Amino acid sequence: MSRTANPFSVFRRKPIDEMDEENSGEGGLFRSLGLWQLTAIGVGGIIGVGIFSLAGLVAHGDDANPGVGPAVLISFLIAGLASAAAALSYAEFAGMIPKAGSAYTYGYVALGEVVGWFIGWDLLLEYVAIVAVVAIGISGYLNFFLAGLGFQMPVELTSTFDEGKGGWINLPAILVCLLVTWILSRGTKAFGRFELIAVGLKVILILFIIGLGVFFVNTNNYNPFMPTGFGPIFTGAATVFFAVFGYDAMSTAAEEAKDGKKHMPKAIILSLVIAMILYVLATLVLTGMQNYKDIDPKAGFASAFSNVGMPVIATIISAFAVLSILTVMLTFLLGVTRVWFSMSRDGLLPKWFSKVDRGGTPQRVTWIAGAAAALLAGVLPIRQVADLTNIGILAAFVVVSVSVIVFRYSRPDAPREFRLPLMPVVPLIGVVASLFLISQLHWETWLRFGVWLVIGLVIYFAYGRKNSLMNPDSPRRRLS
Repeated sequence: MSRTANPFSVFRRKPIDEMDEENSGEGGLFRSLGLWQLTAIGVGGIIGVGIFSLAGLVAHGDDANPGVGPAVLISFLIAGLASAAAALSYAEFAGMIPKAGSAYTYGYVALGEVVGWFIGWDLLLEYVAIVAVVAIGISGYLNFFLAGLGFQMPVELTSTFDEGKGGWINLPAILVCLLVTWILSRGTKAFGRFELIAVGLKVILILFIIGLGVFFVNTNNYNPFMPTGFGPIFTGAATVFFAVFGYDAMSTAAEEAKDGKKHMPKAIILSLVIAMILYVLATLVLTGMQNYKDIDPKAGFASAFSNVGMPVIATIISAFAVLSILTVMLTFLLGVTRVWFSMSRDGLLPKWFSKVDRGGTPQRVTWIAGAAAALLAGVLPIRQVADLTNIGILAAFVVVSVSVIVFRYSRPDAPREFRLPLMPVVPLIGVVASLFLISQLHWETWLRFGVWLVIGLVIYFAYGRKNSLMNPDSPRRRLS
């Protein structure tokens, strides 16, 4: 790292020319992921709870939000447009900086340390929250599957207190979080193989659902198409945005790619295109099979097939949905551990967190993040956690979109494997769309997000700024 950096500046930038020299001091991450494994991680992170849970939730509505009905399709398209603009920005950065950390690293390089810290600290919470909300979604399908086998879990152990169903804790969601943590702790190579197989099964399942469900579509269910107008559609887009940004977490694995500069941009774009095609088809089938008012917000497709007299298919879907949604959890748990690892390696968090085992896996942060996700999943309802997740990821998209503009003009000489088109129009679309979707979220979400950021700033000024490896006087430098 450059030793000429101002030790008191919060806007010192990480030099891109020296990043290849980085190492953790305790061993490094292993390069074992190819293009299709990376694409599988991206698809695994994008497709899952969006189709199997959030589509039904937004279409049906809840106590605080009216259902948007078949117009949930428009909510997905709006979210997809915002995500696509940001995805191209991620692709350009990934082709330049194939390092663990994703948006944290991009912000650090282009806009400075405090911005990198802001987005890294943000992602620590958001990725953990994503793992939690997906676990909640899985628990809904798991309960549906067990009910199909004649076994009903007590409501006290399958729903949270805030859901008003007499529940105490969501035990299935907690157990799923711990299972995923164990799988990821086995190492990146084993995780990559599992993800590739599981994502393949997931895509086959979704194509099967679409192919079979289309025969049970009743076009009368599409009328009215927008039962509550445009307002709830935009709010729904802010919620389902959770379902269209898995490539963000996938990009945190860039340092474990065999050829990150070449493969990461391709994997980002491929994963989003595949996911959006499947989302459009799936939402049309879901809202065509069943009136939106009757859709089960926790297990939409399972309830839809049960409604048309195919309970066996509903049970099978529930079983495979549990497996397929696991891939989303794995992708984002991978994301939080790699961001955490990068921040620790850079000196912004204690060195203890960047220690890896012989297999190149940061075990400490993996189990801490998994336990935190289990806690959130066990006590909070799905919509609260989903909205908390989305505000953070949308903020990350704003930072990455601004960063790619700044870096294109401040470092036009930097080698780029991929250059996003129509600069700066495309990233500006990402900024505007992301800010708009943020404005659709409830004020309670803003409050929780603000409290988390204040805590982060206290930690940064108390520890990170002094110990950063960009600080020539950092105690971490003297210990290296």
